Amino acid sequence: MKALKFFQTGSLDNLRFDEVTTPRPAPGELLLQVKAAAINPSDVKNVQGKMHETTVPRIPGRDFAGIVVEGPDELIGQSVFGAGGNLGFGRDGSHAEYLVVPVKAALPLPKNLTFAEAAGIGIAYITAWEAMVNAAQIRAGETALILGAAGAVGSAAVRIAHKFGARVIGTSQKVSNLPPFSTLPVDEWIDLQAVDLVTGARKLTDGRGADVVFDVVGGPMFEKCLAALAWRGRQVAISSGSQPRVSFNLVDFYHNGSRLIGVDTLKVSFEEAAEILRQLIPGIESGVFLPLPAESFPLEDGLRVYREIAEGKIKGKAILVP
Repeated sequence: MKALKFFQTGSLDNLRFDEVTTPRPAPGELLLQVKAAAINPSDVKNVQGKMHETTVPRIPGRDFAGIVVEGPDELIGQSVFGAGGNLGFGRDGSHAEYLVVPVKAALPLPKNLTFAEAAGIGIAYITAWEAMVNAAQIRAGETALILGAAGAVGSAAVRIAHKFGARVIGTSQKVSNLPPFSTLPVDEWIDLQAVDLVTGARKLTDGRGADVVFDVVGGPMFEKCLAALAWRGRQVAISSGSQPRVSFNLVDFYHNGSRLIGVDTLKVSFEEAAEILRQLIPGIESGVFLPLPAESFPLEDGLRVYREIAEGKIKGKAILVP
């Protein structure tokens, strides 16, 4: 089969498009014919050597959608999707023509999604759910401040927070440049080019601050996010940016009763990821949780697409189609 594969990390130059042996499923596993697979930022970082969990040689790819071709008789021919576990890091991932996953990792394809749309759902929505529901425990009537609300993970978090009955404040580096997000349920926007995050958040909450702040940026935004928290607010961090070390006023932190929670989706098991997706499916099929804007590319163009993502040339979700 054809696949993207790297034999050492450190540079995208190490990624190859090559002929490799088609994997064989063990008991409790499925062999899928991959119909679509998203490229996540973490896939690019994986090849670049920024993910310490990775073992080589390795086929990358965390999200998948495809058809079962080997496994339990009752599943043969079924269209499925999924993500999570150590896919692409400790075991070969989805950027290939065929993929082996545990039976428990694959869920029926949502009725209203194409393979490409389903492949783009996985990690973005799993990350957002893990952050907003499992970590922050967002509740109806609370205010959620979501950084990067127009991005893949941010927009998923917006929809999830809105579904749970929260008031949503989104941020953007320049709100006037945003495409028309008529279906994105953000109640108010903070234009970070026009106003400081803390000032904007306090103004929109009558000085109270946000009950939940979802920090998808880290680095210089970390302390500002903490300062935007309401009393006993929860901040969820998923990224460090280019500055892994941050500082903040510890006195202000404990006097505010603030809670700081880290989320790492690489630690989300196949079972946990499948459970999150299972809870999302009703909302996906009802149109509450929409697929992310995406562009599809042939698998053989994967090397170029990886580079363009690293260079910031592709803003939406990139989907590889074998």
